[in-house]
Amino acid sequence: MRVITGSARGRALETLKGDDIVRPTTDKVKEAVFSSIQFELEGRVFIDVFAGSGQMGIEALSRGAAKAVFLDSSKKAAAVIERNLKVTNLQHLAEVITADSVSYLKRTDREFDIAFLDPPYNKGILQETMPIIAQRMKKTGVIICESALNDKILQKYYNFTLDRERTYGKIRVSTYRHVDFVNGNI
Repeated sequence: MRVITGSARGRALETLKGDDIVRPTTDKVKEAVFSSIQFELEGRVFIDVFAGSGQMGIEALSRGAAKAVFLDSSKKAAAVIERNLKVTNLQHLAEVITADSVSYLKRTDREFDIAFLDPPYNKGILQETMPIIAQRMKKTGVIICESALNDKILQKYYNFTLDRERTYGKIRVSTYRHVDFVNGNI
C-alpha cells in the first residue's frame, strides 16, 4: 500500500497485522475517489472515519488538504496511523483521535469539508454513522462512503443527498452532497 500522488508520492504505508487486519481501500478505488474530488481538496479539512491505516487521510494531505482528522476506535490503528504520518512527514497537518466514531461525532461541534467513511461491511455501522456525519459537514462539503454492494444505504441523510454512485467489483462508492449543491443553489 502506497501514497499514489502528491508530496508523499510513492511512500509505503503500514497496515494492521494479525487479528487486527483491516480491509484497506484498493488503489483502484482510492484513485477513483480522489479523482472525483481532486479540485476540492486544496486547503480543506478531511476526516477519515474508521481510518484503519490512515491511507485515505494521508492521500488527502499529500494532495493538498489543509488538515486531516483520523478517527478510529482501535489504539493499534492509531499507532499505525501515527507511524504512517511520520513516514510521510505529514504529522504536523494531522490529528489522530482514538474514539468510537458515532460517540465522537455526536459530541463534537466541529465541521468538516470532506468525509470518507469505510466502516466494516454489512454490520449497520454506516447506516448509524451517516446521519450524524451529515450534521457535521459544511454546506459545501462532500461525504464519500465505501460499502459492500448489498449494504443498504439511503438516498438522503439529513441535508445530504446521493449525488453519484460507482461500483468496483463488490464495492460501492457513494458520494453525497448538500441538497443545495445538487440543486445548483451553492
